[in-house]
Amino acid sequence: MQIRKTYKGINPQVLYDEVKDFVLKQGAILETHKLETYSLPSDSSAFVYRGTLTFKAGEAGKECVRVHILGSDKGEIRLMIDIDEGQFPGDKITALQSDLDFILGSYEQKPR
Repeated sequence: MQIRKTYKGINPQVLYDEVKDFVLKQGAILETHKLETYSLPSDSSAFVYRGTLTFKAGEAGKECVRVHILGSDKGEIRLMIDIDEGQFPGDKITALQSDLDFILGSYEQKPR
């Protein structure tokens, strides 16, 4: 399963930290995490953020959730969450989506 969202008006670092905490809250274990910052060639005061997070189910478990975040604090931020439903059950997916909508819903850009 895949969750895709577009946000505006939120700092990418805050989005990264919130998503990480929401997945951890559902019992997944953080496996890898990386947040990189790139300056734009046209404006050295503007930055693009690229974040990736991977989570596993249990100490010996397989990867169950992979998160990708790409965007800037002055523009849109794209979030993509890939979920292995065999490792991360439906009730946890529902709870994750509920947390995303409640905390970050006011920043979400709805499809036109």
